[in-house]
Amino acid sequence: MLLVSNFVKYIKNSTVLKMDNLNNFLNQTACFDLQFRRDVRYKRTGSPVYYSWKAQFVIVGSLDEEDLLREIQGIIGCGKLHYITVKQLRFSVQSIDELHNNIIPLFSERYPLSEKKKTDFELWAKAVGILYQNKGKSLSQWPKDQFSQLIEIQKAIQKFKAKRVQSAKWLPVAKAVLEHLK
Repeated sequence: MLLVSNFVKYIKNSTVLKMDNLNNFLNQTACFDLQFRRDVRYKRTGSPVYYSWKAQFVIVGSLDEEDLLREIQGIIGCGKLHYITVKQLRFSVQSIDELHNNIIPLFSERYPLSEKKKTDFELWAKAVGILYQNKGKSLSQWPKDQFSQLIEIQKAIQKFKAKRVQSAKWLPVAKAVLEHLK
C-alpha cells in the first residue's frame, strides 16, 4: 500500500506532476471500468464458455504524456503501461488486489475527484469491494445479493461513461446467472 509520506515526498520531487495538474488530468482521463465478461476457451475440448466480473482502472494518453503516465505508475506502485498505437499509450491496473489496496485508497484519501467522476468512482469502488470479497470463487458460489448489486452498479455506472452502452448484451446473461444462485 502506498504510504502517504512517501507519496508526498514523491510529489514534491516530481518534475512532471504537481497535485493540481494531476487532479485535473485524472478527472479528465481516468476510467473506472466494470465489466461482465464472456470468455470462450477455444483451445479446450468443446470450447467451454466462462463468465466473470472484471474491474480495471485505466488512463489512455498520447505518446507525449508517457512521462506523466510513468510517474502515475510510480506513484500508484502497480499497473502496466502498453502501447496501443504508434500515438497512444494505455496505463491500466487490473489485479483485484491492487485495485482494492492501491487505487481505492489513493482516490479515497489523496486525490479527491470532481463530482461526476467522484460518483462514478464510488460506485466502482463498491463493486471492487464485492469482487475482492468473492475473489477465487466461481460465480455459482457467490451470494445472490452481491451478484445482484454488481448488476445494479453496472447499470448505474453507465450514465457516467462517455461511450454509453445502448443495449447491454451482457444483462440477460447476468440475470440468467443470477437466477441460478442461491
